[in-house]
Amino acid sequence: MIVIRRARVEDAGTLLKLARMVHFINLPADKELIDLKITQSRLSFLRAAAGEKPPGDNGSPRKAKKAADVTGLSSADFTRDIFMFVAEARDDGTALGTSQVLARMGGPGNPNYSFKLEQRATFAPDLKTGTTHVVARLHGDETGPTEIGGLILQPASRGHRVGRFLSFVRFHFIALHRHLFADRILAEMMAPITEDGRSLLWEYLGRRFIPLSYTEADKQCQRSRKFIPALLPPGDIYLSLLPPEARDVVGEVGRETVPARRMLERLGFQYTGFVDPFDGGPLLETRTDDVPIIRATREAELGEPAAKGKCRHPAMVSTLHPDGEFYAVQEDCFIDPKGRVCLPREAMEALHGEPGMSAGFTDMASIAQDDAPPAGGVNKRKSRAGARA
Repeated sequence: MIVIRRARVEDAGTLLKLARMVHFINLPADKELIDLKITQSRLSFLRAAAGEKPPGDNGSPRKAKKAADVTGLSSADFTRDIFMFVAEARDDGTALGTSQVLARMGGPGNPNYSFKLEQRATFAPDLKTGTTHVVARLHGDETGPTEIGGLILQPASRGHRVGRFLSFVRFHFIALHRHLFADRILAEMMAPITEDGRSLLWEYLGRRFIPLSYTEADKQCQRSRKFIPALLPPGDIYLSLLPPEARDVVGEVGRETVPARRMLERLGFQYTGFVDPFDGGPLLETRTDDVPIIRATREAELGEPAAKGKCRHPAMVSTLHPDGEFYAVQEDCFIDPKGRVCLPREAMEALHGEPGMSAGFTDMASIAQDDAPPAGGVNKRKSRAGARA
């Protein structure tokens, strides 16, 4: 049985190994930053369990931790809720993969940057001809959308629907704690990269203005993004000036990322012409309340354990305990006459659940079952085996 739980301090080594398989800004291959994110996630789960309001609901942001306590991350980052999930094989405790959801990506005074792609038409009357160019213009989004990301799987877990579970659990959690999340969800997909892990758009564009390697620029984003508008051109950048191989990656995803993009598009995500300013990967977005999984999720009460033969209704069920521990399983269940969710005893044990306990319930029978699991990771950056959402 696979159970999804919150990331813990003891997962740091495994998460570091996973981070080295890809290159995500959400999960940097840096032990200190991973430790900090796990701590931040732990605090976020505790706040969710306590029913705390999101930052700003009482007119002021949460008090940030002292800078000494958040070395490597901006103080603003520690006021935001981030939820890190780990999929675990319950029989031996092996961590099979991870995913994340960031409640708010940036906000007023802390924009999230992308390139907005637009067409510019030109015409010369004397030549009676003209051309159309695609231009990229730096765009700062201060609306603070929710961002899904950081989905990475162990190679042996790919193709076993673990990725689908890790992806869907984020929407399940959003639905149960809707007040913590924005009305729009963003997913940054990974653009194609070279065999040696380089971004052609960065090599031919970004690096001409920002004197950092692709990896260094990504890592700097963990600390501050102010260098992006300070160094990138503020006006139109004509992509026709780039070599064809660099132009061709803009708005596209790598071969291994295609299944993840299709899965999100089946959930209603759309590409609206915004791309990552570093590698050109497309930004997909949707209205939060339009996601089928969110619509199919509600709070329920756990009933008595039921025999497996009686459980025929596919569901995702979760528990969030007062100490911030979160558990989720995807199992067939039985709905008793009182409307309670009854699971096999093994699933109840995996949830650390008891009859009468409040639980999250997603009716998976109402969700399309043909979603292909991501081949590797999803949401930021360089995955030879994955995407970015």
